[in-house]
Amino acid sequence: MAIEKKKFAIDEKVERLCSACDTESEHSVMTVTKLGQITKLMCDVCSTVSTFKSGVKTSVGMTTKAGSPYDRTRKYRKGQAMMHSTFGQGEVTAVIEPQKIDVLFGDQVRRLIHAQA
Repeated sequence: MAIEKKKFAIDEKVERLCSACDTESEHSVMTVTKLGQITKLMCDVCSTVSTFKSGVKTSVGMTTKAGSPYDRTRKYRKGQAMMHSTFGQGEVTAVIEPQKIDVLFGDQVRRLIHAQA
């Protein structure tokens, strides 16, 4: 039994977690594949553009609003934006262990620590 995926169209509105606003907000579909899968979204609130490949976020382009500075003592969650002093603007893509996170910086994922006492 095949599971049918929803097909999206350009300019369609979808609710997603915005990494810059740090809230669920409406996004506009900018580009889709031939099969109707989203490849690029733009937040209608802050104009942050996110790109996707095979349904996974691969890059975040902040156009107006930067995330808060990275702090290893702070606890992060998936989707939060941060500004790292070495790697620049990034977005948490996964919480690996209680004190490890994967962060997407441009087109590279780096593993960082968080929630350190």
